[in-house]
Amino acid sequence: MPTVMVIGASRGIGLELVRQYAAAGWRVHATTRTPTQPGALGTIKGDVVLHALDVRDAQQLETLTQAVAPEGIDVLIHNAGVGGRGISAAEIHRINTEAPIHVARALLPAVLRGDEKKIVLMTSQLGARRGHTGSLGLYGDSKAALNDAFRAHAPAWGQQGCLAIVMHPGWVRTDMGGAGAPLSVEESVRGIRQVLARLTPADHGRFWTWDGREHPW
Repeated sequence: MPTVMVIGASRGIGLELVRQYAAAGWRVHATTRTPTQPGALGTIKGDVVLHALDVRDAQQLETLTQAVAPEGIDVLIHNAGVGGRGISAAEIHRINTEAPIHVARALLPAVLRGDEKKIVLMTSQLGARRGHTGSLGLYGDSKAALNDAFRAHAPAWGQQGCLAIVMHPGWVRTDMGGAGAPLSVEESVRGIRQVLARLTPADHGRFWTWDGREHPW
């Protein structure tokens, strides 16, 4: 049975990733800051294992790493992130830029024990330095910095046998994306899963969109 880990699974894209992968027969490890009060996450049927994780908490990350180490992970999807409203620049950078790299590095040994050996960090086209119009201030800056950090780490991850990418999930109708977004969460996640299923080693270190297009950096 293939295994996926979704970091940041309590709502939106993360929740739908858990739902679709579980429905497809995958074993799903899902993280939430409140596993004792999982809400909709706790209603998903299938082989779903909940883990406590605040991506800023080093001890919780160590506990998670130890929990999945014996089993391994085929696909790691880091989806946790925050918007820019009511949060300091330092905290946005910590959660959106630093945490995905720290989590990926911590879980890399487990990923390398899996069969697929894939790491996916959710980014945004707003973090691209070209190829999009407009800006979203601190949020876009944090995703641009994540893209830069990913490109710095990807060569070493690839040398170890990992297939890692960053993914723009589209503008999706979630709490963060808003009701006016053109994509449903179901459509976005279906596309993401299709892209991940088709990845080959030649795709390592690249920036992909939910609908299978390579995005400029």
